[in-house]
Amino acid sequence: MRYSSYFLTIFVILGFSRFVPHPPNFTSLLAISFYIPFLFGRKYIPAILLSFVLTDLIIGYHLTTHWTWGSVLIIGLIANYFPNKLVGRISGALSGAFIFYLITNFGVWTTGMYGITFLGLIESYTLAIPFFSYSLLSTLIFSFLIELLIQLYFKFRKINLLKS
Repeated sequence: MRYSSYFLTIFVILGFSRFVPHPPNFTSLLAISFYIPFLFGRKYIPAILLSFVLTDLIIGYHLTTHWTWGSVLIIGLIANYFPNKLVGRISGALSGAFIFYLITNFGVWTTGMYGITFLGLIESYTLAIPFFSYSLLSTLIFSFLIELLIQLYFKFRKINLLKS
């Protein structure tokens, strides 16, 4: 019961966040893709991926969609390798932004958009830098928001335990 309610909550939050108007690559998705498996375990990675798959089918499937899904999978799989301290968690989430940038822009390069040459690869990564800055900034902001929610949860929980 608990798994299915968490699964549904993750699905709804991620799905909803993809439809809210936002600047390119300025979303909570990378932070959430790191924090959900970090906090709740790898068993919730399918909820994250399913959210991406279904919303991509609505938003628009494209040639690089699988690269996005793959990067999200890798971000989720590496989440538990970071220390469970604030700096470790923030570093992990920001590493996710780097992973997303490297994988998805490699995927763009494979489409031939910039030419299947070394210079085309460099061009693919270079032209994506503005989007990457949005990804880094949004991942940092949403990571701090998630950290704040975690702290509030434990503070609220502690207060409730004292009243019990």
